[in-house]
Amino acid sequence: MKKVITMGEIMLRLSTPRYERFNQASSFDVVYGGGEANVAVSLANYGLEPYFVTKLPENPMGDSAINHLRRFGVNTEYIARGGNRVGIYFLETGASMRPSKVVYDRANSAIAQSDISDFDFDEIFKDAHWFHFSGITPAISHKAAVVTEEALKAAKRHNVTVSVDLNYRKKLWTPEKAKEVMTKLMEYVDVCIGNEEDAEKVLGFKPGNTDVTTGELELDGYKSIFKQMKDEFDFKYVVTTLRESYSASDNGWSALIYDGNEFYHSKKYDIRIVDRVGGGDSFAGGLIYSLVEGKDFKASLEFAVAASALKHTIHGDFNLVTADEVEALVNGDASGRVQR
Repeated sequence: MKKVITMGEIMLRLSTPRYERFNQASSFDVVYGGGEANVAVSLANYGLEPYFVTKLPENPMGDSAINHLRRFGVNTEYIARGGNRVGIYFLETGASMRPSKVVYDRANSAIAQSDISDFDFDEIFKDAHWFHFSGITPAISHKAAVVTEEALKAAKRHNVTVSVDLNYRKKLWTPEKAKEVMTKLMEYVDVCIGNEEDAEKVLGFKPGNTDVTTGELELDGYKSIFKQMKDEFDFKYVVTTLRESYSASDNGWSALIYDGNEFYHSKKYDIRIVDRVGGGDSFAGGLIYSLVEGKDFKASLEFAVAASALKHTIHGDFNLVTADEVEALVNGDASGRVQR
């Protein structure tokens, strides 16, 4: 199996049941999730060998998070132990015209307090094929940003392909701080993934007149910024998901990729959403798997879009589908008929 490394924070997710609002709920549904952990679970489902790197406290909550990853086939041997707490986020799931809401309770989590000395990156990246991180991890804290940069340097020492999901989170940092930190990290990146807000807030590129709230996309605007991003950072691929938000319950979903010569726009799926959290992570997981396995960039994009379309039908952060199920959708089986 091919070794892939992802690094970030896994959090305890507490979500209101039955689309309830926070002030209605008398209980929460419990799952674990977080950008890079979600990617690792996808890769395990597809048969790769994902290792998730983070720091978790030496207590039952840290044990529970690790066990949750192991349950789905993620290797946890590089997880450092220490610190005081697991980060938490609260989710109020929206419906129809009411949007979902997220409240973070992650300050001073274990990964936010991590140090370079917690990780042996040369051992971690030995024999690895790929490293994936997101813009969320360096946004957590200054220490987490320093650890992220050290991991990227080690990945390049070991000739590991690097992908990033820009993943701008306005509740974690400002556009100015995001651009200051993330621009410096782009020199290590081969594959850049991000949506229109990420490109603007993190790297300063705005895709024309696109406005996802109207359900209309201007692809020429994306093509323009993709060329600019590739010229400035020399990415091998620039990729974006394209979400057309008709409502909190119904979205259009496709993606666009640029390899320096050609733009390719994937098939579009109209999806009824069960849980959209982790949709972008499932896309990244599908793209990484496909590229690691040697698919061309067009086939890789189609696999990634189909994988993430399926994720929107699954409760929780993790995308619990197999490669065969994704391939069936890629090949046109979107009937949803009962499998007997």
